[in-house]
Amino acid sequence: MSSYYFSNSTTITSNTKTNYIAITEPQQPTPLQKSIANGKELYTELCIQCHMANGKGNGTTFPPLDGSDWLKKKRTESIHAVKYGQKGEIVVNGKKFNNMMPSPGLSNEEIADVMNYVMNSWSNKTKKMVTAKEVAAIKP
Repeated sequence: MSSYYFSNSTTITSNTKTNYIAITEPQQPTPLQKSIANGKELYTELCIQCHMANGKGNGTTFPPLDGSDWLKKKRTESIHAVKYGQKGEIVVNGKKFNNMMPSPGLSNEEIADVMNYVMNSWSNKTKKMVTAKEVAAIKP
């Protein structure tokens, strides 16, 4: 629905010319966009120290999230790692990483949010949204 704002009125020989500027309603963010925004805040607070602002990790101890084949191919394991922490060797983009990531102690909704942020940031683009219900279904 459009609203109109009266900008000016000019009288031209007995005819009135009125100019209007169309103002469109702001678009409401989608559920995925809201989740990504919330996830970005969580990532900045909890994950950025190890995985860096660019999602590339440090190349030796902490794996990259940007372009991570592990995220793409191992969705359940990725969610599990955020929910319960990660220890033991994993291979990301052909490189071995064997460090411990503690559980950040997030709710299922917060885990879904941070996963949606990570899986839709940098070069990552995932169509399927992670939901709190999906996170809740993942057990230790």
